[in-house]
Amino acid sequence: MTEFTGKTAVVTGATRGIGRAIAESFLQQNCKVVGVYGSNQEEAKRFQNKWSEDQLQLERCDVADHEQVARFYEQLESRFDTLDILVNNAGVRKDAIVALMNSEQWQQVIDINLSGTFHMSKYAIPLMLKQKFGRIVNITSPSSHMGIQGQANYAASKAGQIGFTRTLAKEVARKKITVNCVSPGFIKTDLLEDLADEQLSAYKKMVPMRRFGDVGEVVAAVQFLASEKASYITGSVLDVNGGL
Repeated sequence: MTEFTGKTAVVTGATRGIGRAIAESFLQQNCKVVGVYGSNQEEAKRFQNKWSEDQLQLERCDVADHEQVARFYEQLESRFDTLDILVNNAGVRKDAIVALMNSEQWQQVIDINLSGTFHMSKYAIPLMLKQKFGRIVNITSPSSHMGIQGQANYAASKAGQIGFTRTLAKEVARKKITVNCVSPGFIKTDLLEDLADEQLSAYKKMVPMRRFGDVGEVVAAVQFLASEKASYITGSVLDVNGGL
């Protein structure tokens, strides 16, 4: 038995990288997980094959699409009635300097990273209100305040997530629902593996600890904020970034 036994968690961007590690950590603690993914059905199938459908249910849903999210929650409520944990992890990057960034690159990042957080949270709140308990954890980024060149769209979306988090936290605090952010820095996932050695070296030099983080270190932060131990923490940003 664990603290998360019998609870239900929704994790977006659940089939790869940090999202998958978060989903698996809850599954390993007897929590039922509904994982949301965007398009990679092959990866979703591989993940689903490792767990029974009683434990893990994977649903394809575009978090940027308000109507799709509404339908997703209708189905969720028919199966679970209430919701304990929501982790808004889904996100994309479409890097370009502002002068060369097209409107599609800008809008897609805002729609998925920021509007997706709004859509998923909006429909989670009524389910959490039923039991006067809930944990929402939004995965943001140091880009929200660092101003990394080529990431104006990403930085804007992540800064927006933090403002959204702090506002929503105040709106639902009396109902024992907490809303917080985890802000991972450079974490060893397949996203880093795609970068050139020179870029990896430059990023590592930016980190005071001179190393990249492990997904397990991000998972630990998410699980803490989703736990009873964090019941008096809301509207906060927990940095997991090696001192960036």
